[in-house]
Amino acid sequence: MITDINQLDLNKRYTYTDYLTWQFTERVELLRGKVFKMAAPSRVHQEISGFLYFRLYSFLQNQPCKVYSAPFDVRLPLPPHKIKGEKADTVVQPDICVICDLSKLDDKGCNGAPELIIEILSSGNSKREVQDKFDLYESAGVLEYWVVQPTEKFIIRYNLDEKDKYIGSRLYTEDDTLESNVLQGFQIEVNQIFG
Repeated sequence: MITDINQLDLNKRYTYTDYLTWQFTERVELLRGKVFKMAAPSRVHQEISGFLYFRLYSFLQNQPCKVYSAPFDVRLPLPPHKIKGEKADTVVQPDICVICDLSKLDDKGCNGAPELIIEILSSGNSKREVQDKFDLYESAGVLEYWVVQPTEKFIIRYNLDEKDKYIGSRLYTEDDTLESNVLQGFQIEVNQIFG
């Protein structure tokens, strides 16, 4: 049994079955079988996350969709990668996700691609991690993906096109109103997010 994150070999690939047995307190994500440690979020990160969660929760009150904030496991459907005959799983903990197909929800979290994922960048996010998540979310079929940049105070919205490739929006900055293409009628003034 793994009770300390230092017992893991971070160069090794793991499966979701492995992930479920880990008994340590640190938060990690499993991206195509590779372990990524998650740093504690900053105060600004948490304020932005809380505000976005509240706005989405309020908007979805009388709709069939549910919104969740981290820590919340999302198991993404990806093409299988062979590891000793097993499928390497991907488990992420997006800052915020919205699931409208409620059949994807179970006691462990979400088993499938959410309709919307929001990731709030922090100083701990590496360029590789940001690129890996973009590729993962696109491959898994996440319909809409927002990248929130608190330091530079902008948001980019990605939506899948008819070829299942992300098309990025322009940069939404403090004078803009951002609308969701997936959640019809949801819009938010960007200056409120960073205020």
